[in-house]
Amino acid sequence: MFKKILIAEDHEIENSGVINTLKEMQIQDFEFVSYCDDALRKLTKALQDKQPYDLLITDLSFQQDHIQQNISSGQELIRQVRELQPLLKIIVLSSEKRPMAIDELFKTYNIDGFVSKARNDGKELKNTMKKIYKNEIVIPQEILNSIRNYSFDFTEYDINLLKLLSLGFTQSEIESQFKKENIQPYSKSSIEKRLSELRDNLRAKNNIEMIVLCKDLGII
Repeated sequence: MFKKILIAEDHEIENSGVINTLKEMQIQDFEFVSYCDDALRKLTKALQDKQPYDLLITDLSFQQDHIQQNISSGQELIRQVRELQPLLKIIVLSSEKRPMAIDELFKTYNIDGFVSKARNDGKELKNTMKKIYKNEIVIPQEILNSIRNYSFDFTEYDINLLKLLSLGFTQSEIESQFKKENIQPYSKSSIEKRLSELRDNLRAKNNIEMIVLCKDLGII
């Protein structure tokens, strides 16, 4: 099992749950940091001292305060950690619920596991740690189910279209904006057709429901 763990989390009440889980697993060597900059410094020093951490558990959101930080999010921390220590196991422990945003953590940031902050997150964290210690990738089943339900690929065109729609642009205004930015196809009929296809793919009754769904999924 993991012997040296670093936890990046800025809420003390969340830390207590992680501490209980680690004690149950009889893991003694762990440290907490409240800032991403501190996490990177500790990981760097541990490598220099030839006593590296073998697991990072991090949140995604960190509350800003009077202390200036270079790294303000868990995503940026993970990106820099991957450059520093590519083989370090990483678990994200977060309240993030959007399936596409969580899927992006695996595809772009190459995390090893995701645990959703919830009532039973201690049990889930323990199970996830055991699995990734055996080199498994742990994606929550509910996330896999949501991704499978909306498994088609959104193009850059689709995302631009949905973003403008979410900002209250009419189809005529989207046509003008696309024409201005030379985003093809920009005819109103093409925009209407693609919106219809997206609604069908997402099984949305109307554009409003589609936009709400896309925000929940993390597409926009």
